Amino acid sequence: MAVSVSILAVITSLHLIAFVLAIGAESRRSTARVAPDQYDERTYCVYDSDASTVYGLAAFGLILMSQVIVNGVTRCLCFGKGLVTGSCSTTCAIIFFIFSWLSFLGAEACLLAGSARNAYHTKYRGLFRQSELSCATLRKGVFAAGAALTLLSLIGSIIYYFAHSRADTGGWEKHQNVGVGMTSASYPQQQQTNEFEKV
Repeated sequence: MAVSVSILAVITSLHLIAFVLAIGAESRRSTARVAPDQYDERTYCVYDSDASTVYGLAAFGLILMSQVIVNGVTRCLCFGKGLVTGSCSTTCAIIFFIFSWLSFLGAEACLLAGSARNAYHTKYRGLFRQSELSCATLRKGVFAAGAALTLLSLIGSIIYYFAHSRADTGGWEKHQNVGVGMTSASYPQQQQTNEFEKV
């Protein structure tokens, strides 16, 4: 199987857009402040924008799409017609197949958990000046970890695709010491001509 530049371009662009979205989600995490209720003596949490939830879910979808494309083209390493056995490319393909899946799953977990936690808002109210109300917010670094794992997933997917392309036989197996014996096929014919000469 030859390396397709268009597939590489799609994989790279999806991962890079997801990386930018994950960085944007990290910078736009929702923050909260405690505000007094104007009608009674209670306090409540006021949250700002939920843009990072949308960014995180968009990055989640883009990485998922990229992983589906890579594994669809390579037939997920398991359902292909065969790889050249015992070669360095096959070993690299297997190692980076596992690496790309581990980094993909880590990135997806960070992005999904970060989006879900960022969307959660504290709804209960506390008594004003009685106890400090704690507003639930997402910890710093969850989307950044997802962005870093997105880049690792990109590197793993590209190297896996290259190694798989080099090791893919396309259904043809390489046989050693097997060839067409040209001399054995002409030998009986030679023997016949020698018999005719004797007669």
